[in-house]
Amino acid sequence: MKAESLVKIIGADFYTGVPDSQLKALCDYLMNTYGIDPKSHIIAANEGNCTALAAGYHLATGRVPVVYMQNSGEGNIINPVASLLNEKVYAIPMIFIIGWRGEPEIHDEPQHIYQGEVTVKLLNDMDIETFIIGKETTEKEVSAAMEKFLTVLADGKQVAFVIRKGALTYDEKVVYKNENTMVREEIINHIVKVSGEDPIISTTGKTSRELFEVREANSQSHKYDFLTVGSMGHSSSIALGVAINKPNTKVWCIDGDGALLMHMGSMAVLGANAPKNMVHIVINNSAHETVGGMPTVAGKLNLVAIAKACGYPNAVCVDNFDDLDKQLKLAKEREELSFIEVKCSIGARADLGRPTTTALENKKKYMEYLKSKD
Repeated sequence: MKAESLVKIIGADFYTGVPDSQLKALCDYLMNTYGIDPKSHIIAANEGNCTALAAGYHLATGRVPVVYMQNSGEGNIINPVASLLNEKVYAIPMIFIIGWRGEPEIHDEPQHIYQGEVTVKLLNDMDIETFIIGKETTEKEVSAAMEKFLTVLADGKQVAFVIRKGALTYDEKVVYKNENTMVREEIINHIVKVSGEDPIISTTGKTSRELFEVREANSQSHKYDFLTVGSMGHSSSIALGVAINKPNTKVWCIDGDGALLMHMGSMAVLGANAPKNMVHIVINNSAHETVGGMPTVAGKLNLVAIAKACGYPNAVCVDNFDDLDKQLKLAKEREELSFIEVKCSIGARADLGRPTTTALENKKKYMEYLKSKD
């Protein structure tokens, strides 16, 4: 089904969400049609943020908004759905479009397996009526489902279109790029060279995949790295937990701008605790690149100023490898919390692989290595 046909059938005039590879056709269509326009389309920090934003839109206009997301974002919408939107509270109607990663019997990455199993169940538990769209679903069937949804929405309830893999298409190409020149995999290689045998926690998506590939290329052990393959936005908090409990070990966190934005409150907690043995690196390409390249708002933010305001004693931004190497060495040597923002281009190798070890194997080896640091 064409993404533009789905949009036409829904008939809404406001979309907000967090991009998903399963919804790339829809995201590309929205970007081509609206771009980032506060009146029509906003890419928000996380799915709860989207839901609250959409609720405000409804309060101001009386119209029904659309929120799109990967199914991993269902966890972030539970609170606003249950305590804000629900008919027993404010009865705010809303349409969710949810990419179904980890659908049972469809091969996917380990972080999506359980989420895929409970995707529809979670929606049912939240009293959100659903309609599943697959490759064979016709526009007529979607139109009929939308007609039924209108009655549900009129009662102040929520509905969801759950999108199977490959169900949506869009013929026009959208190219996402920025003016930065540094390549993320090269940035990670420089970090690995300076961090040496220090433990690393890396964020979800291509960052962890590239860290794994860098170790392979360098014939290094993977025991140094915890690959946060899921739980987007939480790698810095994991790193804080490790750093606090391993005070004599330098701990590195390789974060991304989309992940940082998703749970930015973690920076305040990090700054307040200010572990002297931690380095927080944010590779900022101002894009949700792993799921297609759609923009984040990070390109409009001063992350260094935010880090300093949160209590980080050291915070810098670099856009070239000479400065990166200098700041990495300073961060390794100093006994204070450090923050390094690295301006990065959009793009990765077409043949970028995935970790060949399981998540459980990764955890076990990482914990064994951390124990050896006692």
